[in-house]
Amino acid sequence: MAVYAIGDVQGCYNSLCRLLDKLKFDDGIDELWFAGDLVNRGPDSARVMRLVKGLDRGHVVLGNHDLHLLAVAAGCRKTKHSDTFNDVLEAADREELLAWLRCQPLLHYDRDRRTVLVHAGLHPSWNLEQALSHADDITALLVDNATRPTLLGRMYGNAPTSWSEGMDKYDKARWTINAFTRIRFCATSGSMDFTEVGAPGTQPEGLYPWFQLRHSSDYRVVFGHWSLLGAGTFDGAVSLDAGCVHGGRLSAIDLDKRPPDFIQVPCTDRQ
Repeated sequence: MAVYAIGDVQGCYNSLCRLLDKLKFDDGIDELWFAGDLVNRGPDSARVMRLVKGLDRGHVVLGNHDLHLLAVAAGCRKTKHSDTFNDVLEAADREELLAWLRCQPLLHYDRDRRTVLVHAGLHPSWNLEQALSHADDITALLVDNATRPTLLGRMYGNAPTSWSEGMDKYDKARWTINAFTRIRFCATSGSMDFTEVGAPGTQPEGLYPWFQLRHSSDYRVVFGHWSLLGAGTFDGAVSLDAGCVHGGRLSAIDLDKRPPDFIQVPCTDRQ
């Protein structure tokens, strides 16, 4: 049995199939973790969702593009020019796919491997218990028919960049979702910056990659999202997004090998 983590697929179904072939993946015994952003920008979001949904042993965390799909499908947001998930919105099994997607968490934790899977990262102020609790809070809002429309409608925007107990639950939810699905740089105060997207070293003074500010090294964090960072190991965290949908590579690691070997295929799905 092998356990693999895979970076942002973003609708690149053919690349995903080629990567699974390279891994010699056996759905009967192997396990796959996906670091979010299954959909959007690539050509085959629906086929990616069906493949992952059908896995016997799969774990998915939600990314910002996955949440954007849910917001558009719920009528809480209009599609953008760059969105390419109409195949999901027009699919005969649309409701089944969306119902499955909104049940996926923002964080997966494997106690035996002391490994956390998230899309973008963890806020440096969180310990593991706090991160798990915040992720559960969002799942509860997302699966509840009464709270889901408000959550999806109010989750957009960069503010607040810092946590305050005085915020209402949807402002807290926006901050939490941003921390899990969009974080790259933080100040030492804990304020998140969403304007800087380049690799470390390109940011202004006073901003640091979130993983440099972590207080705990008791567990490993595996994440995607940051394509300009690329695949690699950074301060006890493993980055898996090598920019597949932008013409880069789709990346995976065997979670039981340390340090990790990056298994990659070039993207063949770029539009």
